[in-house]
Amino acid sequence: MNNHNLWWGPPKNFSTEHKERKITWLELFYDLVYVIVISRITQHFAAQPDLNGLVYYVFIFGMIFWGWLNGSTYYDLHGTPGIRTNLTTLWQMLAVAAFAVTLNFEKDNNFFYLTIALCFLQAYITYLWWSVGIYDKHHRKLNIPFSVCYLGALALLVLALYVPAPYRIIIYWVALIINYSPGAFIYKIMRRRSEEELSLSPSMTERLGLFTIIIFGEMILGVINGMHGSDGHSGRMWICFALGILIVFSLWLIFFSLVADRDCKAGFMNGQFFQLLFVPSLLSLGIMGASFYILLPATLSGGDHLTAITRLYFGLSISVFLTCVFGITRFLCYEEKYGDPKKLIAVILLIPAVLIATTTLLFQPLSLLRYFTLVFAVLLAMIIAITYSWYRTEKSLETSTDSASDDQ
Repeated sequence: MNNHNLWWGPPKNFSTEHKERKITWLELFYDLVYVIVISRITQHFAAQPDLNGLVYYVFIFGMIFWGWLNGSTYYDLHGTPGIRTNLTTLWQMLAVAAFAVTLNFEKDNNFFYLTIALCFLQAYITYLWWSVGIYDKHHRKLNIPFSVCYLGALALLVLALYVPAPYRIIIYWVALIINYSPGAFIYKIMRRRSEEELSLSPSMTERLGLFTIIIFGEMILGVINGMHGSDGHSGRMWICFALGILIVFSLWLIFFSLVADRDCKAGFMNGQFFQLLFVPSLLSLGIMGASFYILLPATLSGGDHLTAITRLYFGLSISVFLTCVFGITRFLCYEEKYGDPKKLIAVILLIPAVLIATTTLLFQPLSLLRYFTLVFAVLLAMIIAITYSWYRTEKSLETSTDSASDDQ
């Protein structure tokens, strides 16, 4: 690499061969700012867990994940060792940090500062993808959907500053949908030009796993913060605290037992669907984390209408998460030896998802202690089923290997 490329230089081209690489320290540092923002919006939702708060949370989380996904994808496809990559990452971190600050403004002015911060983030990511087309002329057509869609979403966010409140939320959501739409246009362009499809790299699959760990960390924080205000003398609350940690750990174990250390199937759309399934998956985890803030203190107060709604959020979020994990597994590459256990994944994930949703809807009068115990029991049964299925597969392979050795 010449000195010009080292100091500034163009972004890496699409056509550059993508070899397996390690996650860099810069990428891990980049993720830290998202830890802070997600923590802020989770606390905000916990303070306002009504329908308006839920809609607000889903939109903001969707924008945050969109920003993280674009920054991570840009680094994966176009990142270089030069200073340009360091600065572009730093500037995006600045935009996201500014966005986190807007969540602290007074409610009457929140929408204005929030929208300005979103416009700043939107404009910067639009610039990143537009600049790729300048340096990589051969793949400029693949860059156009990013630039056009993101520029259109930016125009809508600016428009939101000048429209009345009832129409503002509609504009926000249309902008969010547009932000997630470039993949469909890119796929059509690639098919029309008969180009080799871009597949999701193993490093991006790993990055998605790391981002998931961030959300699981927020769930643990939710359990801990749910104990705030406790005098430490309530045995029932401490049991619920322990069950909350166990539920989080069980969900983590289920997710990474099925998803970790596996690559996404080849093909552009496989990668797109795989990434999109993380949106509802992580959203549901975030809602569960916020729910702990309200549900745990309710063990002392006896609960109210707000805790009943929060429990509904909590139970349905677990069901959504398990369903999405099933969807994610459909786009992963499993070794051929895991063919039979893979067929059981649908049963292992979907039946408990329905069971937890049904229990949440029909048995609201259950105490939180009994409810958490029931949820944990279902998740524990899933873990045992997954572990036993994998164990049988490994055991049968050992047996067949030993038999083959004896025959020889």
